Amino acid sequence: MNTNLLNNYVLKAIDAYPYELEETVENLNYALSYESENVYALYLMGRLQAEQFGDYEKAKQYYAEALANKMDFLKVYKHYIFVLIWNEDFEEAQKLIDFAFTVKGLGKSQVWVLQGQLFETQQAYKKSLKALKTAKQFAYNNDYTSFIVSEIDRIKDKVKSNKKKMANSKTKKKIKKNKK
Repeated sequence: MNTNLLNNYVLKAIDAYPYELEETVENLNYALSYESENVYALYLMGRLQAEQFGDYEKAKQYYAEALANKMDFLKVYKHYIFVLIWNEDFEEAQKLIDFAFTVKGLGKSQVWVLQGQLFETQQAYKKSLKALKTAKQFAYNNDYTSFIVSEIDRIKDKVKSNKKKMANSKTKKKIKKNKK
């Protein structure tokens, strides 16, 4: 197959996503029919399945196949981990995060943020804050550092809110006991 034609279909799909979904799907199908192991087409098909159709199982299959064909395709990791978290496959997400720490070229700050988000989803807020603080140490630009700081603040607010709810529920229980 002519590599230029394959690349043309992949580039058209990249250009169309997420605004022209019909064109994206058409070009991805052409690309995958020419080369079923095209890593970028598999990655983009995974994103399409997860982000547009909410089919996390199919997205997982596409992402896994993309990584099986090229372990150092860095774009896949973030999206694959998010899909695992969204699908509540927490053990699998943790395994992929652990592996992602070993992949050369993958930003460690980003992996630590993903670790923090996994902990947050599991309501392990102290662990989440610790992971995000570590992410901040590995951040190398102001925008990303600001993003991490906003994540830390958001989780701290969540913890404060949970503490207030717990205190209010204890107070309500005491009031009910006293009325009886």
